[in-house]
Amino acid sequence: MYASLRHYKMGAGSIDSMMHQVEEEFAPALAQEPGFVFYFALHTGNHTVQTISTFQDKNSAFRSNELSAKYVHENLAEFELTRTDVVAGEILVGRLAPRLGEKMQRWHTERARQRGW
Repeated sequence: MYASLRHYKMGAGSIDSMMHQVEEEFAPALAQEPGFVFYFALHTGNHTVQTISTFQDKNSAFRSNELSAKYVHENLAEFELTRTDVVAGEILVGRLAPRLGEKMQRWHTERARQRGW
């Protein structure tokens, strides 16, 4: 498996508004890409966001960088995002908790409810 990590600096708008849009539009579209495994977007403080896209193969992971750049350009201009770093590579070590999918879904549902999404 391969992962791509992208770091962004936000110049305008609210992190909640941007993440809601990413949740509703980009994440579902990315999940339809061949080889998709998972996607996370993290608020890393000081108006910065880090994303992690994981795919079964290298080409799909690298393609996610192109897809995200296009999405940011076409749909997130109001947030004045600057991609400050991109790294990608093969995942060499990893662990997943049992029933991770169920736990993630419950967490996500509760988090969305709390944020009014």
